[in-house]
Amino acid sequence: MERTGMQIRTIDTHFDVREEGNERRIEGYFAVFGSKYDLFPGASESVDPHAFDGALGDDIRCLVDHVTHLVLGRNTAGTLTLRADDHGLWASVLINPDDSDAMNVYARNKRGDVTQGSFGFDILDEEQEIREDGSVHWTIKKVKLYEVSVVTFPAYKETGVAARKASYDAIQKRMGDAWRAKMLDRLHRAGQNGGNENA
Repeated sequence: MERTGMQIRTIDTHFDVREEGNERRIEGYFAVFGSKYDLFPGASESVDPHAFDGALGDDIRCLVDHVTHLVLGRNTAGTLTLRADDHGLWASVLINPDDSDAMNVYARNKRGDVTQGSFGFDILDEEQEIREDGSVHWTIKKVKLYEVSVVTFPAYKETGVAARKASYDAIQKRMGDAWRAKMLDRLHRAGQNGGNENA
């Protein structure tokens, strides 16, 4: 499926703040495997446990609220550690004591004022399931990861939700068209058989 623009998903999480000597770290999960992300009524998705396989060696940043100039850490600089385990995508970011923005974020996490993690990515592979109730569920199988973010509020890029909404609307239209075609065929056959469509 063709995508344009980075997508974002957000989870409620618990960040641990650690202080060891002069080092301060924020650590926690930024994605959870198997948990259902409700995008809008009738549409949801989940992240496969292997979605980040091969993705964590790329150049990835930890940001604040997905703002590109508020960089808390970067894996290629050795200030961001990422790993995927049985639970989800976990990260540890080393806070720069000379960066007032980073220290402010650290203090907000320490007080529990900021409790959400998010990740920015492109979908490289996914599976789609149309359920009996007409809802649609996508399982994200493989991603290209750009960044993880400590966020104040849940955020979805318009491109991400718009892409899902367009897919959902197309599925609903196909289902409606198929139902109408079936009903018209039944009516047509009933007319040809004198009102007895089973004749």
